Amino acid sequence: MNVMTQEEQVLDVIHQSIQHAMDYSTYRSLVHDLALNGETTGPEQTDSLIQYTVLNDKRMSRWDKTLKFEKKALSDIENYEVETTFLVLTESWCGDASPSLPVLNRIAETSANISLKIVLRDENPELMDLFLTGESRSIPKLIVLQNDTVVGDWGPRSTKATAMVDAFKKEHGKLTPEFKQDLQVWYNKDKGQDIFSDILSLLGVK
Repeated sequence: MNVMTQEEQVLDVIHQSIQHAMDYSTYRSLVHDLALNGETTGPEQTDSLIQYTVLNDKRMSRWDKTLKFEKKALSDIENYEVETTFLVLTESWCGDASPSLPVLNRIAETSANISLKIVLRDENPELMDLFLTGESRSIPKLIVLQNDTVVGDWGPRSTKATAMVDAFKKEHGKLTPEFKQDLQVWYNKDKGQDIFSDILSLLGVK
């Protein structure tokens, strides 16, 4: 009887998740339909999570239309030669996913060698628990696969957004609704640039 190594077990869980993953277009349609029907992903159908889903549908629609990046960086991505899979864990109500997923999609659209796959966190607990942030099931969580190997992960926030969150938690103990709104304002002003920079660094694109 062959016993799988830990790395093989991780890859097995990843492959199982990829089999039922959505592409970005399917995920956007799902979020849009949920927003229209007053629903959300996940087992909890609370008013707040439903409202977050409605907001995220509007935010992602705006991001999809307005994201712009430097031509040189986009050219480097277009010429990226390593076959890569972006596997993302998320939920429709996740505020940090609304700016991140459009950026990841733009990168995947630009390169013929990068594909974006999306799965829901609460439907994939085994995968989520392999990629915790500390001890938290924080999302979005990006897992980067190349040559059937996990070469890195990212999330739930960009470098600068993480620093803002950490500083606020240190001073106030926890995030407030006001801070979360301020963070969305920052995302709007940053226009996806910090997320884009993080992902390029993860891919080794300078």
